[in-house]
Amino acid sequence: MQINCDLGEGIGNDAALMPYIDEANIACGFHSGDAFTMRETVALCIRHSVKIGAHPSYLDRENFGRKEIELSPEEIYLLVRKQVETLKKITEQAGAKLHHVKPHGALYNTSAKNEAVAKAIAKAVKDVDAGLVLFGLKNSFSIAAGKEIGLKTAEEAFADRRYESDGSLTPRSQPGACFTSVKEVIDQVKKIKADTWCIHGDGPHALEFAKALKAKVLKAKALKAKH
Repeated sequence: MQINCDLGEGIGNDAALMPYIDEANIACGFHSGDAFTMRETVALCIRHSVKIGAHPSYLDRENFGRKEIELSPEEIYLLVRKQVETLKKITEQAGAKLHHVKPHGALYNTSAKNEAVAKAIAKAVKDVDAGLVLFGLKNSFSIAAGKEIGLKTAEEAFADRRYESDGSLTPRSQPGACFTSVKEVIDQVKKIKADTWCIHGDGPHALEFAKALKAKVLKAKALKAKH
């Protein structure tokens, strides 16, 4: 079980979270972050042997990338390609390698349900580096588009967000959309299968949740080793 976290978003807890995660999704400047925070977060990842991923978004710092913006597939392609290329360059300058791409916020949600957007993102990722892994919501257009174009994919589930009965995320505007207790997080992880689990770095309980998940992973590994 892999634990991923959205970082480089100016929340101030990146260094504290690093020991408890396996993969970092780094803001590329469009919803948050800048060249300095990207370099800083990449350096932290290298120090803690955390896999480095790009976290591209709509160009919407005002709404933290959480508002859907109507763009053509060509515009989506250019938007994603630019952000991934930027982080890839910064990562390589630091002597490391970019591992994955995970769209952020509204772009992530749109790509899950909109096939044209999903295909534009997948093409942008492949054109930057065909070896990158594309993260996406389980059973979504995002994953299907990645597989169709020949990318490696990772089906993601959210440890700290509630799901609707149709498998979509409960909108943040609704009460209870974001979990507040470790028990809710652990219960969710027990009932859903995923390649990688996300903890939102900007959540008030991010560090607490990451520590609990890491403890669960280590306990499972210890039990497996015994048998």
